[in-house]
Amino acid sequence: MIPKLDIPDGLSRDAAESLQGALAAQVVVEDRLGRIETVAGLDVAYDRQGKRATAAIAVLRADDLSVVETRTLDTAIRFPYIPGLLSFRELPAICALLQQVTVIPDLLICDGQGIAHPRRFGLACHLGVMFDVPAIGCAKTPLLGAVCEPGLARGDSTTLLDRGDIVGCALRTRSGVKPVYVSPGHRISVASACEWVLKLSPRFRLPEPLRLADQAARTAQADRLIPHPKKPSPR
Repeated sequence: MIPKLDIPDGLSRDAAESLQGALAAQVVVEDRLGRIETVAGLDVAYDRQGKRATAAIAVLRADDLSVVETRTLDTAIRFPYIPGLLSFRELPAICALLQQVTVIPDLLICDGQGIAHPRRFGLACHLGVMFDVPAIGCAKTPLLGAVCEPGLARGDSTTLLDRGDIVGCALRTRSGVKPVYVSPGHRISVASACEWVLKLSPRFRLPEPLRLADQAARTAQADRLIPHPKKPSPR
């Protein structure tokens, strides 16, 4: 059973950060993967007014990256944008969406951070701990840490360091294209997280489950904004 998440109205920044700090102790940064048959990408798109969000999930088979299931969900935004607290803004929509899927994925990958986070508890960590499932954060930009650009070839990577800790890597998934920033969320090591992201990115910069989730969220959001003609009333 996928747990539900309810963010209390008026949750303060201090309370949210304290909760992150407490839950961070539950994060496991070692390989406890089990058999990975399906991988889900999770992404959230926002409207221009910042009042509504469209969450999307794309579940793919891990071996051939064929699509098993894709779903989207439009919701109201209840938590403001605060750097480092992305999970409180996005998780209610993601959790509601995960209630609807028919296939529970074996690995989650999200557009956000894992332990490469000030309190070592980014969106991927929150997802992983909440569902007790292996999770990876794959972000387009780093949130913190000292990082050098990796080499230009696909598969080149450099270590992402913060306060002396290895918290992820900058990974080149396409030759000559900007790297992505990978960090473990839960039940996976830094090395395995990078291996999985590279495996799931055979052609594009983003891992295929995440790329398809991003497309689904944007398409659903655009479709919601297009006015549809009303059906004529029967005479």
